[in-house]
Amino acid sequence: QVQLAESGGGLVQAGGSLRLSCVASGSIFIIYRMGWYRQAPGKQRELVAEITRGGTTNYRDTVNCRCTISRDNAKNTIGLQMNSLKPEDTAVYYCIADHFDRVVTTTRWGQGTQITVSS
Repeated sequence: QVQLAESGGGLVQAGGSLRLSCVASGSIFIIYRMGWYRQAPGKQRELVAEITRGGTTNYRDTVNCRCTISRDNAKNTIGLQMNSLKPEDTAVYYCIADHFDRVVTTTRWGQGTQITVSS
């Protein structure tokens, strides 16, 4: 089993910054894609950003993301630096990882970390 643990969420004023971190642990063979999703109250879960093992990034909204995803393969960690936060960024942020266990690739999800942006 592979577990994901997020950290770095919290309450921040509009215009502020936060950095989320996620570390994968457990019986890891190889992790391909890692990324961040978010779910705001009453809305569907949506991709924020993702990054491949080779470092290729994809952002749901390249223009308005105000965020940067990073990855450390050796430590099985990813980060998400978010700047100029807005109240509409309030959501639970989930870390994901596509893990290959020598047989099949499955997507693992973290428990989520809450970000609340006050106006």
